[in-house]
Amino acid sequence: MQKPWYKQFWPWFVIAIPATSVIYSLTAVYIFSQNQVDLVAENYYKEGKAINVDLSRLRVSDALKLKASVNVDENSIVLNFDKGDLATYPNLRVTFTHRTLANNDFTQMVSADLKGTYRFNAPEPLLGPWFVELEPFDGDWMLQGRVNLPTSDPISLYGQVKE
Repeated sequence: MQKPWYKQFWPWFVIAIPATSVIYSLTAVYIFSQNQVDLVAENYYKEGKAINVDLSRLRVSDALKLKASVNVDENSIVLNFDKGDLATYPNLRVTFTHRTLANNDFTQMVSADLKGTYRFNAPEPLLGPWFVELEPFDGDWMLQGRVNLPTSDPISLYGQVKE
């Protein structure tokens, strides 16, 4: 007497191969949906138009001979600012943008001490690739730079012309 199909080894072996594939696929979909990477801006058209405005602000910083460097030690940030042709040290808006994780981005408003040094703390230790922007409160000019943290070297911020 022959056993029924569901009591034999080979039908279950053949069914297990696609079943395993389906389970791994569903697991991958779940993991990727929980850890999305924000590479594409939702408002890309408006951001694209804003690039031209940013370029003119970078040119203004070059004309004013502005320079800055940023030192990052875990979450302690020191910004050395050369005010160039500006009369005083302005209040600055410093923006750290992570290249792939938008929820790690942060902006900090800072004031200078008498030597032109700005100090503040990041919400958490900074690791990975970052884009740094520096601008005054009124937004007339901007300095920018890229860095891969952690690093012991100062990060140079520049305008239109990279030094």
